[in-house]
Amino acid sequence: MTLALSRIIFYVHDVNLLKAFYVRHFDLSIVEEIEPEWAVMQAGAIEIALHRVGRAYRGGQAPYTALSNTKLVFTLAFGLAERREQMISAGIAMRDLKRYDGFPYLLCDGEDPEGNVFQLMQHD
Repeated sequence: MTLALSRIIFYVHDVNLLKAFYVRHFDLSIVEEIEPEWAVMQAGAIEIALHRVGRAYRGGQAPYTALSNTKLVFTLAFGLAERREQMISAGIAMRDLKRYDGFPYLLCDGEDPEGNVFQLMQHD
């Protein structure tokens, strides 16, 4: 039996803040929602779900930090440099454009409002 990845869940402090960020800057659509606890967005063949952290971690009651080695990668057909500039203008932390020898991609990383890293990638 073949398994297919269908959803990635992020545990976050502010579901509405991150939902607005990904809808505005990545044109994702909401497919499921329980405000303010849960939101699911369609991102191509994968869904990105935002799940509010547990009660013990809300409002500073207990420390919650998400140290993750996960990076969401969004592919653009064209216009990566322009999209990067638009995001910088909107106050989003964006790193420099980069390339790696032997790989036909232009890349740049950024961070969402809670510090989750994402990457924009454009094929040559």
